[in-house]
Amino acid sequence: MRGLLGELATGKQGEEVTITDMEASIEHMSRATVRHVEAMLIVTEPYFRSLETVGRIAPLAQELGIEHVWAVANKVRSARDEEIIHSYCADHGIEVGGVVQWDEAIQEADREGRALLDYEPAAPAVVSVERIADLLEREMVGTGGNGSSGRGDQS
Repeated sequence: MRGLLGELATGKQGEEVTITDMEASIEHMSRATVRHVEAMLIVTEPYFRSLETVGRIAPLAQELGIEHVWAVANKVRSARDEEIIHSYCADHGIEVGGVVQWDEAIQEADREGRALLDYEPAAPAVVSVERIADLLEREMVGTGGNGSSGRGDQS
């Protein structure tokens, strides 16, 4: 993994964006693995174990020098779910970078073997992910990487 991430990071600044979906654990987190990581989105669900994982990964990511760390609330079915995630993250100094509501269109697209973006481009989940992409663009590209730290200080 370290070698792959290092190879991907050798492009000129601003030319390459690599999104890596990693296991929800701290085992893959080392200085060598995250050396080229500028931002981390930690996907969480409104369940205790998932939130506790965010509570372990976010401080470690910050200790390892990742400047921008955000939680992303996923599979949110109610205002209470969203409140639980926001409350936990606020108590732990973690900024929530986005909320993806539960969306039946995801399962429907999957049943048909299609990408959600092709199946229903205006689906709520697609709109939510676009907002998260906007956050990354605004914070990472639009400000030269000098935007919000993702540590709860809503700049």
